[in-house]
Amino acid sequence: MKITNTHQLNQEQKEQVLQLWNNEYPEKLAYKNIDGFESYLEKLNEVNHFILADKEKICGWAITFKRENETWFAIILSESLHGKGWGTKVLHELKQYKKELNGWVIDNNNDRKLNGNFYKSPLEFYIKNGFEVFSDIRLELEIMSAVKIKWIK
Repeated sequence: MKITNTHQLNQEQKEQVLQLWNNEYPEKLAYKNIDGFESYLEKLNEVNHFILADKEKICGWAITFKRENETWFAIILSESLHGKGWGTKVLHELKQYKKELNGWVIDNNNDRKLNGNFYKSPLEFYIKNGFEVFSDIRLELEIMSAVKIKWIK
């Protein structure tokens, strides 16, 4: 498995990342088609994609981008890789390029994925990897409830 960094995804990569997104994130965050996902990506500034792939198959994806003068990120890993150190390796890669990382993390286990399984909050993973949790800063939307996390070099 190898992590590569790129500023732009090609069409095949977008389709694989969308499939990963829809498989691993809560059902409420799923995109019905590639157009919705591309629209999400187009709104982001100063984007870097980090792709974890086994040959041509994408098993993990991370993105960093600028929002309101802060560097934000998102990570998705195939459930088959959870607990095997790959998430930490991807985070380490992001940390090499950035001085800070901000994110929203769903901090409950109430949401279901498209396959019907419950989405497990990754909050403990981020705490273990040196992120601070800002319990008083929350994102409360119809599609998700999340807490802000931040890592500073």
